[in-house]
Amino acid sequence: MNLKESKLPTYSEMSEGIESPQRLKILHEVRSPRIESDSYRQGKRAFDLAVCVLLLPFAGILLILIALLVSYSSGSPVFYRQERVGQNGRPFTLYKFRTMRMDGALFLSKWFSQHPEALREWKMTHKLKDDPRITRGGRFLRQTSLDELPQILNVLRGDMSLVGPRPVVKAELEKYGERVGFYLAAVPGVTGLWQVSGRCNVSYDSRVKMDEQYVREWSFWTDIKILLRTPMSVLRRDGAC
Repeated sequence: MNLKESKLPTYSEMSEGIESPQRLKILHEVRSPRIESDSYRQGKRAFDLAVCVLLLPFAGILLILIALLVSYSSGSPVFYRQERVGQNGRPFTLYKFRTMRMDGALFLSKWFSQHPEALREWKMTHKLKDDPRITRGGRFLRQTSLDELPQILNVLRGDMSLVGPRPVVKAELEKYGERVGFYLAAVPGVTGLWQVSGRCNVSYDSRVKMDEQYVREWSFWTDIKILLRTPMSVLRRDGAC
């Protein structure tokens, strides 16, 4: 199939007027025009498990120390859980260290009423560069990406991979338009092309195009290159948000 000529359905086209069980079935059947090979998929999974097992002793110590820091600075709960959309539309629970105020939703609603420019930014990117909900300790965790360390559990469970598109919430699928099939074709990643290409310094549309590019070009070597670029991006705090 010619990738340039293929036209993928938009999320609206897939979901409009369809009952929930049928919609889930459709989401599971959506694929990118270029399907990952069995050898790539199996090799990627084996690599993910091997790296996670090697990192577990060091990561375990960090998890405990950061959990104590979060608990001391802003109380419980220590972890933040949110439903995200995984490969083929399968929902899963993503784990992070909590970096925001406990009353974040109410606080953000009041903030938007006083700062309309922030509301416009949120509608465009689903993020705020200067998010007022973030705690002081949480800002450090985000800037260093340490808040995402618990996602090693997601990788071990198979919900995520070390490399792939950043997992999105269901509402964000609309922003992918006809490119939604590219996102749904891949296992979401802890790091990926967007994370090493500026993160919050790039537009959401650019992020969508990066996800498409990753799926069009995916290979084990591409994953290795992204992994090698990740530490420097984290140290430079490129586009941290």
